[in-house]
Amino acid sequence: MELDERKLKILQAIIKNYLETGEPVGSRTISKFTDLNLSSATIRNEMSDLEELGYIVQPYTSAGRIPSDKGYRLYVDTMMQSRMLEVEQMWDALNDKADKMETLLQQVAKLLAVNTNYATLVTGPQYRSRKVKFIQLTDVDETQLLAVIVLEGNIVKNKMLPLAAGLEKEDILKLNIVLNTYLTGLDMSEINLSVIAKLKEQSDGLGNVITELLDAIAQAISEEEDIPVYTSGATNILKYPELSDHHVASDLLYELEEKKYLTDLLNENSEEHGIQVYIGQETSVESMKDCSVVTATYEIEDGIYGRIGIVGPKRMDYEKVVGTLQTLKTQLDDIFKKNKE
Repeated sequence: MELDERKLKILQAIIKNYLETGEPVGSRTISKFTDLNLSSATIRNEMSDLEELGYIVQPYTSAGRIPSDKGYRLYVDTMMQSRMLEVEQMWDALNDKADKMETLLQQVAKLLAVNTNYATLVTGPQYRSRKVKFIQLTDVDETQLLAVIVLEGNIVKNKMLPLAAGLEKEDILKLNIVLNTYLTGLDMSEINLSVIAKLKEQSDGLGNVITELLDAIAQAISEEEDIPVYTSGATNILKYPELSDHHVASDLLYELEEKKYLTDLLNENSEEHGIQVYIGQETSVESMKDCSVVTATYEIEDGIYGRIGIVGPKRMDYEKVVGTLQTLKTQLDDIFKKNKE
């Protein structure tokens, strides 16, 4: 059921008031907070409907209402269609740091933490593409062959290959020529049986070595990269009463320090380049069921990207966070584009 304009305005007023105060919101507060010119009785009826629909809840008897996860979700989805706030003060700071990626990303994390008053994470660049750019085979000794695989984005993977029998210099040269002729520009998913058959046909009796090489290349390419993660503002979460409980705060600080599960969360839906919002149970991290996480993707160039995340209470200022990330994402994209030129 879609909400009519009046219910939607009342829901937005409840959420905005709760975001500011952290206290349950009553009908009298809403009558002063909105321009609807409705009586408290009418607002109470509308709030009852919103509660039945699951958009707000009453935490205890005789209390006002607070937003549910469903209410936050509607608020975020509605607001994100048109809201984009500018954060002009970030521009100069980001430009000054653009020459060094690590320094830049650390500064981004700090700026976000200061600007939003929440915990922030920024991942280093990772690579969506796995296309082969160049392969170089070199004999280490009679029993080992070193394969250096260069992927798009100048990612270098090294793999040592054991050999049942030594290879002549001419054989290694031939393998280098064949592999680069047929594999350059291909993603591993594109190396099919037809490509493999051509490689073996052109390798003059070195088919077994080709099979071992392809297995090694596939293994090297699929290995997980150690992506750096820069964090800031972890202790900001202690400022919010609902997150300051000893056990809750301890678990959250641990997750922020360890980064593992949060990195996995940041990389969920990484194909989506827009803003992603995870509210309460929508996150895959159990210790963050009382939090919201807002993420965005910045892109250095085609196939090379990183992720930005902001962690705060469910009553976080979504408008400010989403606007900040929208602006930051655009600015980072512009910086990387200029550096490429």
